Amino acid sequence: MPMKYQIYTSRNYRQITQFKSVRKEHLRDIDVVASVLPFKTNNYVVDELIDWDNYQNDPIFILNFPQRGMLQPNHFETMARLIDSNADAPTIKEAANKIRHQLNPHPAGQSHNVPEINGQKLTGAQHKYDETMLFFPTQGQTCHAYCTFCFRWPQFTGMDNLKFAMKEVDDVIDYIKAHPEITDLLITGGDPMVMNANILDTYISRVLEAKIPHLQTIRIGTKSLAFWPYRYISDPDAEDVLKIFEKVTKAGITLAFMAHFNHVRELETEAVQEAVRRIRATGAQIRTQSPLLNHINASSKVWSDMWTKQVKLGMIPYYMFVARDTGAQEYFGVSLTRAWDIFRNAYNKVSGIARTVRGPSMSCTPGKVKITGVTEIQGEKVFVLEFIQGRNREWVNRPFFAKYNPKALWMDDLEPAFGKKEFFFEEELAAMLLD
Repeated sequence: MPMKYQIYTSRNYRQITQFKSVRKEHLRDIDVVASVLPFKTNNYVVDELIDWDNYQNDPIFILNFPQRGMLQPNHFETMARLIDSNADAPTIKEAANKIRHQLNPHPAGQSHNVPEINGQKLTGAQHKYDETMLFFPTQGQTCHAYCTFCFRWPQFTGMDNLKFAMKEVDDVIDYIKAHPEITDLLITGGDPMVMNANILDTYISRVLEAKIPHLQTIRIGTKSLAFWPYRYISDPDAEDVLKIFEKVTKAGITLAFMAHFNHVRELETEAVQEAVRRIRATGAQIRTQSPLLNHINASSKVWSDMWTKQVKLGMIPYYMFVARDTGAQEYFGVSLTRAWDIFRNAYNKVSGIARTVRGPSMSCTPGKVKITGVTEIQGEKVFVLEFIQGRNREWVNRPFFAKYNPKALWMDDLEPAFGKKEFFFEEELAAMLLD
């Protein structure tokens, strides 16, 4: 019998049977934090992934259900007072929006990535790196469940001025045709796999019919394998979705399924393993990525187990990211020193097949900056850094150095080493952002 998809949000989550064992103060915390940050989960996550006997420390519970520490204390108290006093909805929304604007809603200079064609801004697209175009279809601007760490949280808060979305793909196709350096189209969101097969097919077919000679890869960024694997097994249009994937690969285009897995638990159910088999049978590649998250996966064993399991299932470990400087970063952030240590200790415990993974990587304004290591040069302790991707491709693979800072969580916390006033790319970057 097909699994029926059941959504839980702040309006109905108390109906979840397992919540009978959740303490009242934790229910209040969820209500307060969910008034600011988006909250949505589903019956698969609730019934098959969470250990309810240890819910307070369970990584999937923390991944889905808002926690008090995800808001700064003053922000939490502001919202708690309003909720406790039964303030009206417009008052609560106004206060929540003021807080949201303080949480860096567009990290990594996303607002500078919006491309133009024929004098028109493509507000549902981004083009930061030469080879890759991002497309945000309007119908894909939600998810089967929301990650509490999500760096695209503004997409789900109802603040349309903070949203990337586009209904039409034709302008994206025209832009790609005009930019032969673009080899990859990344369809992202939200989660494009919430779209029904007919809508997804419309977008994919238009791209394929355009026969763009330099387009080599279509990527789909999705959390659906972890949060709703029945999308590929028993949903009414599951078979149609798989046929769309086959259509791409039979057209000679690589389909790269960019799967988000944050913990090894997400790989252990029969449903996810069957979904992986079905997707791979279409000829698609599955590459895996996740940020490194305090309270969820800040352990080298979790990562080595996760990469080993992914390889066993036929997937390709791709990225370990550093938690972005947005939303609940203070709750999820891991120092760069600790991030490098966790990566290194996980990396050296897996076989060469799993060492396709790169990281820890910061997707920051200038590009994807990898922490290569910590060392000492001429008596100065430094971070060794390099670009995996850059706004200027000439920056890629060029080592550079930052003063060692044991408290640094993000690129903006770092200063150049050896007495230099700025990093080698900063002057050029500033000019780029003025354009």
